[in-house]
Amino acid sequence: MLSMDIHQLKVFISVFKNKSFSKAAKELFLTQPTISEHIKTLEAELNCKLFDRFGKNIIPTKEAEILFEHAYGVVEKVENLKDVLQRVKSNPSGNLHIAASSIPGTYILPRIISSFKKTYPEISIRIDISDSKTAIESMLSGEILIAVVGTKLNKSKIDYVPFMNDELVIASPDFIKESFIEPEEILKYPFIMREEGSGTKKEMEKWLHEMGINIEKLNVVCTLSSTDSVKEAIKNNLGISILSIHSIKDELECGKLKIARIKNYTMSRTFYIATHTQRTLPYIYNLFYKFLKEKAFSL
Repeated sequence: MLSMDIHQLKVFISVFKNKSFSKAAKELFLTQPTISEHIKTLEAELNCKLFDRFGKNIIPTKEAEILFEHAYGVVEKVENLKDVLQRVKSNPSGNLHIAASSIPGTYILPRIISSFKKTYPEISIRIDISDSKTAIESMLSGEILIAVVGTKLNKSKIDYVPFMNDELVIASPDFIKESFIEPEEILKYPFIMREEGSGTKKEMEKWLHEMGINIEKLNVVCTLSSTDSVKEAIKNNLGISILSIHSIKDELECGKLKIARIKNYTMSRTFYIATHTQRTLPYIYNLFYKFLKEKAFSL
């Protein structure tokens, strides 16, 4: 198997064009013995003589002429490729396709993307918003390279980097008057549930279990597949729910929803940047990944 490299080919091309080892050495800022060693190595690799030496003069062999025809094009293509890659880095452009669970995808990432676009205006971003389970599955299937999710799923091939803190609170119209209630009081009210696979639901169930609340005893009046639909149901007095504080900031400011917390408990969780441990991020994806980590916990 051949192990020649581009540098060897550059040396060969310089010697071929200059018809001189010493001139090639000056052109490439190398010593003449180094030039000679590269040519010897190349000749050994190709198992043929490339130059005949007549005193101080050298004459390319027929094999050298054939090699030059091909090597020159190879080196030129590599140099052009370097230029292309350098332009990509100096003026990043292209399309990013990422996934996110509903809370970070709807209420957090748009602000970060707005900031990212100011720095990298030529990069377009598409976000597929689903639940955490679907987002991770799309990464495992190879569709997605980066996801921002609200819960860790036990997948050995996924790397999770903490991104932002969140708090789950009880959101209601005006059913609950107190700011803090006992855990079991949740069972008194009609409850609006998120769908299976939702990171918010998974975290809610974990906390209620820790409080000793039997999930089966919740008075579930309906199950909805998005945070926005849950909020609308609450506004229309259908019941209460447990939601991310990030998702109801606007409603709290204008007084459309009220919140309550559980006494002696803070239902906190962390959002994560998820990547596949066996995938290499392309340049613009790596830019966005680093940008997310820089913005972590800043909003």
